[in-house]
Amino acid sequence: MTTTVRDASAKAAPLLRRRAAGYGSLGGVGLVLLGAVSVQFGSAFASLLFPRAGALGTVALRVTFAALLLLVVTRPRLRGYTRADWAVACGFGLALGGMNILFYQAIDRIPLGPAVTLEVLGPLLLSVVTSRRAASLLWAGLALTGVYLLGQGDFGLLNGAGVAFALGAGVMWAAYILLNARAGARFPRLDGLAIAMAVAALLSLPLGVASAGGTLLEPAVLAPGLAIAVLSSGIPYALELLALRRLPAATFAVLMSLAPALAATAGFLILGQELSWAQCVAIALVVLASAGAVRMARR
Repeated sequence: MTTTVRDASAKAAPLLRRRAAGYGSLGGVGLVLLGAVSVQFGSAFASLLFPRAGALGTVALRVTFAALLLLVVTRPRLRGYTRADWAVACGFGLALGGMNILFYQAIDRIPLGPAVTLEVLGPLLLSVVTSRRAASLLWAGLALTGVYLLGQGDFGLLNGAGVAFALGAGVMWAAYILLNARAGARFPRLDGLAIAMAVAALLSLPLGVASAGGTLLEPAVLAPGLAIAVLSSGIPYALELLALRRLPAATFAVLMSLAPALAATAGFLILGQELSWAQCVAIALVVLASAGAVRMARR
């Protein structure tokens, strides 16, 4: 009887582990999607603050509050690093700050969905280049088709400056990905990210003060700024850390490719930004191309 029970337990154990892993994966997917929704809705709420604080003032509040939150939570160690380590951290911070500044300038001029669609071309191009496979050209062509369709709906909304800022944010996003990996190898835990966010705050805060002045100290501006920082940085970082403990990196990266679609949804629900059918198809093509390119690069 005892032997039979042991045999049954041994046979059931792998099945239970698979079920647990499946539930963990589903939970990880949910965490990633919640984090992505939080980021895009945070960006949509940030647009509502532009009339009072401006794009530069809003990004200064977001990055500064996010830096303070990270510094308090992580309490990074500042001694024992080489000049090369600090160079990586500072470069990481400049890429992070530049990405946020350029992106907020973009969504001040064009709808949120198209802005994120153009921005995601940076990581997409990085995935295509690093894969070094002929098939990756298919994903690049698919993305370019989406970008072409994106400009066919309403040229008045997609003005040149907004497009340029979004593409510049995409370049900074690609640099952010590369430097994030290097910082993770040189700094423990989230120390590199906390230091980089502080550098980004030092970059964006003077620009925000010069643009908005004393308006940044008004309670009606400070409170939304803190909420935007929590939605766009605090909640997503925490959820992504939990998700990465349950999901493979490739699955995580593919889920992050849904950003343009989520941004378009947030822009429609919060800002009333409607998109034509051609632009919706364009966003879908870029999402598909980004997911395909990321999976190919991971393989």
